[in-house]
This record gives sequence, structure tokens and C-alpha cells, in this order.
Amino acid sequence: MKDVIPSKLTFGIFDHLDEDGRDVAQQYADRLVLAEAYDRLGFYAYHVAEHHCTPHGRGPSPNLFLSSVAQRTRQLRIGPLVMLLNLYHPLRAFEEICMLDHLSGGRLEVGIGRGSLPVELGYFGITADAAPNRYEEASEILIGAMKGETLSYHGHHFELNSVPLTLKTLQRPRPPTWIATNRPESAAWAAANGANLACVGPSSATRKVMDAYRAHREPNGDAHDQTSFLGLLRMVVIARSDTGAHLLAASAYEQWLKSFKFLYELNAIPTPPSLPLTFDAAIESELCVVGSPASVRQILLNQLEEAGANYLLCQLAFGNLPLDASLCTATAIQSELMGGLGRQ
Repeated sequence: MKDVIPSKLTFGIFDHLDEDGRDVAQQYADRLVLAEAYDRLGFYAYHVAEHHCTPHGRGPSPNLFLSSVAQRTRQLRIGPLVMLLNLYHPLRAFEEICMLDHLSGGRLEVGIGRGSLPVELGYFGITADAAPNRYEEASEILIGAMKGETLSYHGHHFELNSVPLTLKTLQRPRPPTWIATNRPESAAWAAANGANLACVGPSSATRKVMDAYRAHREPNGDAHDQTSFLGLLRMVVIARSDTGAHLLAASAYEQWLKSFKFLYELNAIPTPPSLPLTFDAAIESELCVVGSPASVRQILLNQLEEAGANYLLCQLAFGNLPLDASLCTATAIQSELMGGLGRQ
């Protein structure tokens, strides 16, 4: 493939805040240093996952952490990816979103979702059977709250009667919304509701999801319209040499994988079939992109083109990667891929 960077390719950051083997306070401090660097280097947004009762996510309240990020940055947009609505009363979720949008000066991106591991919801008393309908109600209420001055809703899980909404988001009519999915039917919902999309998986598989989104978003079939973000997630490590990058990334992925599997092993749950169980498998499945600046540049551009994505979600801090290694990768992405682009 020709080595050309698409003119409307945008770069953002995704983070689990998975355990790095050090004190949690130091990890928070390091992530804030990274956030400042992402802001300085011109990344578009910083998205944080929500997990509970697991070392896979040391940021169980992403909005709380992002309020600190907002005060340490100026241009970087911020948001949960995703906010697990099943664990919030939707009215409380709305109020938090309003606060964070104002605290960030209108830089909020709101990701919403149900959660991928039912046992996390179970710790809060939310059963797997109740979760789908509860999420549907909560998302309807949340979207409705961003539209009106009073809120009424009568559902199976939530009952709201003429609730005065004295807070509004700074961004009007509402902050951009996101969902994370690998299913074409969910992508169709996102397109119909004006939400942006985040996907993880091999480029050939995610292309089907992106195509489903465009088919429902663009009635005239104009695949060159880039008004929405179609995100492809990759764990990226760049070093001076391919060998050096692989050594760093292999150790970090092993640590990340241990954290990911924690709740599965604790509860005797089979891990997802798509989860790469070795670092070599992570490379093969395209979850990890690792190497020198030149090799990573070419691999990422090829994958983005094949997937039909216009937004690269870079996971640059995971496992036991040192802070300096993440900073090095962020700087390399800025110089090798982001330089000269208009939409960053």
C-alpha cells in the first residue's frame, strides 16, 4: 500500500489504567504527566475505560479521574469509554456529565455502554438478565435529559416524574457520544443515533462494522464523508529498534493480560475467544503494533486503510511499561504520523 497519511485521520488515546505493579497514587500521577504530554503533542482526545473490582481498571470512577485531567490540559478532549450506565442512576449520570463538561470547558466526549463482563455488574447487584433492559432505559433517560428542562420517564427499572433539570451541558445540544462495539448491528444503532464508534479487532473484521455504520449513516453511500469518528483501537509501543520495542511490549502485555484475566480466573469464567493469550498472538491478531517508528507507521496506516477507520485510538500505557516508554511512543506518533494533518 502507498505510504500516504489520509488528510482526515485523527489520533486519540485510550486507557484502562490497568495495574502497573506500582503504588496506585504514583500511577495516577504518571497518567496525569502523560495526559499533559498528549495535550502538548496535539492528540485529539483521552478516553478512559471503566472497570470494577479488578486490577484491569484502577480508575473505577473515570469521571472523577478525568476531572483532574481536565485541570492539567487545555485542548485535549476527555471522556469515559465507556461509562457503564447500569451502575448509575441515569439522573446522577447526567449531572456528572454536565459537571465534567463545564469543568473541561466543553471538551467532554461521552461514551456509554453496558459492560463486557457481567460479573462486574453482579458485584453491584445487577443481574445479567436485567442488564440489557436496564441499560436501554438508562440510555433513553440520559439522552432525554440532554434535551429538556424537565424529565419524566416511566419504565421497569426507573420512574421519574417531572424532575427539574437545573444543570445543562456546556456543549449544545449535547456532548459527542460514543459506543464501543465489534457488532455490525450495534454500529447501525450508533449511526442512526449520531454516536461515534470505537472498535478493536483485526482490520478485516472491523471493516464490516465500519461498513455497517456508513451504510446507515450515509443514505447516498458516500464513504468519503468523515463527519463521524470511526475508531480503531491498537496497543502501540515504539522504540529505536524493532527488537527494543518487542522486549518492552512483551513484558507489558504479559502484565496487562494477567490483569485482564483476573476476574475470569477468580470466577472460573472462560476468557473471550478473541483474547490473544500470548504476546505473539496479540501481534498476529493486530491488537498490538510494535516496532521502530518506520515499521509502526507503515503497519498502522495499512491497518487503518483496511479497516476503513478515520480515528486511531492509541493505547500507549499498559501493563508495566515505564513512563518514559509511553512518552517516547507518543512523541514518535506525533512526529511520524500526526505532523502536518489538519484534523488533530
